[in-house]
Amino acid sequence: MAIFQKSVIKKHLENLNKEQVEKAYLKFRENYSPARIEKIKQLKEEEYQDGFLRDLFVDVFGYTLKPDENYNLVREFKNQNDGRKADGAIVTLAHAPLEEKAIAVIELKSTKTKDFKSVTGQAFGYKNNQPECKYVIISNFQKLRFYIDYANEYEEFDLFHLQKADFELLYLILKKESIFSNLPLKLKEETRFHEQEISSKLYKDYSRFKKKLFTNLTKNHPESNKLTLFKKSQKLLDRFLFILFAEDSGLLPPNSISLPTTVAFFILTNY
Repeated sequence: MAIFQKSVIKKHLENLNKEQVEKAYLKFRENYSPARIEKIKQLKEEEYQDGFLRDLFVDVFGYTLKPDENYNLVREFKNQNDGRKADGAIVTLAHAPLEEKAIAVIELKSTKTKDFKSVTGQAFGYKNNQPECKYVIISNFQKLRFYIDYANEYEEFDLFHLQKADFELLYLILKKESIFSNLPLKLKEETRFHEQEISSKLYKDYSRFKKKLFTNLTKNHPESNKLTLFKKSQKLLDRFLFILFAEDSGLLPPNSISLPTTVAFFILTNY
């Protein structure tokens, strides 16, 4: 399940600096050229972890890897409560010069890892050991998943076959400025508000249509019992909603609601 609403993302993508995006995309294409991808596929997990962080997080997203000055990206980050370590982390040094606080943990595997279930559990275990950690990033060098709160909600990107439109979303949520300004959390909040707004509007529209339908039925069938007409109107609405759902799900072709066969179905089944 995706984290962000497309309409929310679209608004923020339009505000991206096009020059910066283009520069980052060209660097990404250079680091993930067909020849380099073939080499990455042959590498073991430990052979490319440093390279992965440099190729993507340093070169493309603008982070600085330890031990460089003013670093905000580290290889291996120890849990606070035990000796286990995440493969990497995005950190802040605001509290003290030597005190690192993880705001995102990174767990890496080789391309041989296809099932992310155990990797996700492992990564969230690291997140739960870091009080200030907000984000989880996991990758098998090809697929990259970005999580915020829940293991069943994520944005996934195929780094080996990434089109520019998908790269722009990846860049929007993972570039250094976005993570340190908590943009992904803000996008999620905007998505939640947008969904609530849509739900509220949908309910109002549904109630209005339901009332109009019942009024129309009673007006055109004055001889019929109102309770019977009410039940008929509810059944009719249920069938409308089912057809619209089936259209959205691809079970029926678009605009099936207006096809003669659909109208005949309503008539033959007496609504």
